[in-house]
Amino acid sequence: MKRRNFIQKTVLSGGAISLGGTFAFGRRPFSKKQGFNLKYAPHLGMFEHLAGKDPIAQLHFMADQGFTAFEDNEMRNRPVDLQEQMASTMTARGLEMGVFVAHKIYWKEPNLASGDIEKRNEFLLDIKKAVDVAKRVNAKWMTVVPGHTDLRKSLGYQTANVVESLKQASAILEPHGLTMVLEPLNFRDHPGLFLTKSPQAYEICRAVDSPSCKILFDIYHQQIQEGNLIPNMESCWDEIAYIQIGDNPGRKEPTTGEINYRNLFKFIHAKGFQGILGMEHGNSKPDKAGEQAVIDAYKKVDDFL
Repeated sequence: MKRRNFIQKTVLSGGAISLGGTFAFGRRPFSKKQGFNLKYAPHLGMFEHLAGKDPIAQLHFMADQGFTAFEDNEMRNRPVDLQEQMASTMTARGLEMGVFVAHKIYWKEPNLASGDIEKRNEFLLDIKKAVDVAKRVNAKWMTVVPGHTDLRKSLGYQTANVVESLKQASAILEPHGLTMVLEPLNFRDHPGLFLTKSPQAYEICRAVDSPSCKILFDIYHQQIQEGNLIPNMESCWDEIAYIQIGDNPGRKEPTTGEINYRNLFKFIHAKGFQGILGMEHGNSKPDKAGEQAVIDAYKKVDDFL
């Protein structure tokens, strides 16, 4: 998946998961001094040189560094027994589960915007399956991307088609207290997608009118797509349920690009945001030094009080 290429995937077969002996790898006693003001959520592969490739060891390492959340775009595709092991570890270590991608994303052809009933039913089936995953791993949020623009239909018709699909998905999620978060993506990395800007996502969420349909505000994407980050976040704040991070250019950790993350995090904290900020970016440097640089960067920009 193109937008996820920067995330290093873990091989989960052939005994790659070892529960014995890996817990102590890279461990050090947790200290309150290591904590952060906001719930930043790393992903698997971000610290695999410091923690090892075992997913469970990586979760322990994240907690040891003071992180209190975790996100995993590929969670729905992982074996059930691993999902359960990860959930148990997160509970034990005080890591809150962030988003996972809830459905198949159409990058090159229209699906939800088209109004095609078969594509809609496929999406709704994925949402039903995602409910089981969310319950298994104690997730509250799941990412939804409406897919490619339908070039044969006017924008108004496409919007109506997307809204109808999301209303039906919300009806599935509401009884379980789960929320899908719509992610606008930038035109440069993902040309041709239907959902690109925060005002558009805001309009759709207002039309769906459900606590189960909110916005995922990805700062990296919106810096490219529209800029004016703090005023745009302020304007659609009531519909933002989840935030993701990445500096621009490069989609690496904060301090590597043009975005003033210290000021952004100060604004987000001042708004009383209690949700998760997913670290959906790569590392600017390789190996252990690069992984430590990510930790150090977050300590730097989190120092806003």
